[in-house]
Amino acid sequence: MAKTKEKSVSCPVEVTLAVMAGRWKILIIHQLVDGPKRFNQLQRELGAITHRTLSQQLREMEEDGLVIRTDYGEIPPRVDYALSPRGMTLKPILRAMEKWALEHGAAVINKSKK
Repeated sequence: MAKTKEKSVSCPVEVTLAVMAGRWKILIIHQLVDGPKRFNQLQRELGAITHRTLSQQLREMEEDGLVIRTDYGEIPPRVDYALSPRGMTLKPILRAMEKWALEHGAAVINKSKK
């Protein structure tokens, strides 16, 4: 929710959607659910994301308390990213989305191709 205007929320789901907004945040969270990763590893696994976009998304997620950035102060630089305890609370939501996709996603995709 970094850099967004404060407004009244009519539904609690809006808050969750605002925190996870955009194409990349959900995918970044999905990559970090199983443990910390380094920046380049995340970028490789996400594929089409640019360096700038990944940096920006990680920074916003850190500001929102979803991601913890650990800088080991070494040369060459070694930094990794992990989900914070707050970020880990999103794991059941992602698992539910994954389950729904496995159960219903093919029907939705096939219908849209007709």
